[in-house]
Amino acid sequence: MAAIAQRTEGSAMAEQQERVASILERVRHEGDEALFDLTQRFDGVRPDPLAIPPERLAQAWEATAPSLRAALKLAHDRITAFHRHQLPADLVVSGPHGERLGRRWRPVARAGLYVPGGRASYPSTVLMNAVPARVAGVARIVMVTPPGPDGEPNPTVLAAAHLAGVREVYRVGGAQAIAALAYGTASIPRVDVISGPGNLWVTLAKKAVYGQVGIDSLAGPSEVLVIADHTARADQVAADLMAQAEHDPLAAAILITTSEELAAAVPPAVAAQLARHPRAAIVRQALADWGLIVVCADLVEAAGLSDRFAPEHLELLVEDPEALAERIQHAGAIFLGSHTPEAVGDYLAGPNHTLPTSGTARFAGALSVETFLRHTSLIQFNREALEATGAAVIELAESEGLHSHAESVRRRLV
Repeated sequence: MAAIAQRTEGSAMAEQQERVASILERVRHEGDEALFDLTQRFDGVRPDPLAIPPERLAQAWEATAPSLRAALKLAHDRITAFHRHQLPADLVVSGPHGERLGRRWRPVARAGLYVPGGRASYPSTVLMNAVPARVAGVARIVMVTPPGPDGEPNPTVLAAAHLAGVREVYRVGGAQAIAALAYGTASIPRVDVISGPGNLWVTLAKKAVYGQVGIDSLAGPSEVLVIADHTARADQVAADLMAQAEHDPLAAAILITTSEELAAAVPPAVAAQLARHPRAAIVRQALADWGLIVVCADLVEAAGLSDRFAPEHLELLVEDPEALAERIQHAGAIFLGSHTPEAVGDYLAGPNHTLPTSGTARFAGALSVETFLRHTSLIQFNREALEATGAAVIELAESEGLHSHAESVRRRLV
């Protein structure tokens, strides 16, 4: 399990970081021309112009099949409803001497959303990033997404952008898209926060520009950990493990079970479902490299192993999932019971599907409305409050050797 958690680390990372750094510098200095050239090199098309007109987003929505439009609308409404509950309230309190202390929340001015392409299209990622930004009240939302072989992004991704109220979409991906959002070009505005998952190059680019711009997280390859007991069905467990494995050859799928019978039954169930699987090669590689089945003595031991791994997605396919969930300390999202496959969280349950990976659930959580907000402290002292506390401020300032700190208080007390 430790090896799985560290699967994207190693000496090859330094070489990739150097390549990403060179891309960032090109975009910083050459702007749009670098985006044209790099997209031609990596995606085989020249994205000139970079911007996709808003009317094309509307056309993509109208051209979407009615059943898919209904599914996207259901997902959008559920995600919006849940994220509205996340809006924090401003805080104002009065101190013992009448001083006023507070915290005020305001949205960032510009948010950049990265929506990956490549092996699959992700309209769900559009919703999971655009909805919290809009709920937060961000005035300008800018989306970047790689072009396909025909030079255009996936039409369902464009349709989802229209549904979510995104009107600025640019057809560029990879590290060069992150650079454009961080530094700005003639076509793409510089933003304050970048959110959204991507491949290794995208993640390394976000890491490199952090500090000049905010980021949501450094997302690694997807992962699921399933804790199951004797009540779990092997075919459902197999499907849930494969649901992560089909994302990427680096995706991890782990089963921890108290049932030796289940442990023995899952591999044949996986094989049966692979027979006509459209992404069988990806699933096989992911499970061969990063799949694992562990048999534990009891659920207490299983919970302990899970917390050491701190999974992105944790499924509890056990007789009493609520009781087991109380034992779990570290997980990006917990899916309780046999009627809650991780896929419902990916698409429309409501909570965000952009989650901490590679053990970072020990200290990080899901993307949220607060990703697109910043808070400002408010402090207002009156004469009484300063007189009551000023001597202590002077004492502390002088203990740190900061003369003018102390003097700034002393001069107000004369």
